[in-house]
Amino acid sequence: MELGRATWPQVEANAGHWVLAVPVGSLEQHGPHLPLDTDTRIATAVAAGLVTRCPYVAQAPPVPYGASGEHAAFPGTLLVGHAVLTDFLLEVVRSSRASFVGVVVINAHGGNGPALEMLQQRSTAEGDDVLVWGASVREGDAHAGRTETSMLLAIDPSVVDLARAEAGVTEPVESLLSRLRTLGVRPVSSNGVLGDPAGANAQEGKALLDSLVSDLVGAVTTRWPQ
Repeated sequence: MELGRATWPQVEANAGHWVLAVPVGSLEQHGPHLPLDTDTRIATAVAAGLVTRCPYVAQAPPVPYGASGEHAAFPGTLLVGHAVLTDFLLEVVRSSRASFVGVVVINAHGGNGPALEMLQQRSTAEGDDVLVWGASVREGDAHAGRTETSMLLAIDPSVVDLARAEAGVTEPVESLLSRLRTLGVRPVSSNGVLGDPAGANAQEGKALLDSLVSDLVGAVTTRWPQ
């Protein structure tokens, strides 16, 4: 169920039986070929897959802004700080208590990590049942490369401009972390890409999304068996 489309009697009739899924993304550059809301689209698609397979999960509208300071030098990037993101999500968790047994936060922007760690700690301290889950692909490239491009081609190919797709910095992200943290992305990769989108395709993207959904379903059903 999409919470935004529900009526309050529908929610009341199922109070105490549903888990709330909150997709969290960002509005930040994703190279010259992907939209700014790429992370939000991915988080939302994974949440939708979860709801399809777990009927006791309600999908909240996505949180479209994230802690994207590393991308601030690129036009169009809109961001919030870690403390603001933590406080915002903490209020969402608090307001969910009357209707939901727990909250799973589905994060598709790695830069949100510190804020979500604080959310987990503070929610646990207040007695709320919160699961923070990251939509990360093992061995996928870091940003706007083949991994994300393939997933966007599976979600909505109309928003992908393959004619403008180009490789960025392809060094392992581990070797770039200190520079990325100190300088931000643009001085490290002028086009904003950390990886190479060459070869991206919708079939691969669907397989990646299906794998993420399966991992998430396993985490949710383990946490909240029903």
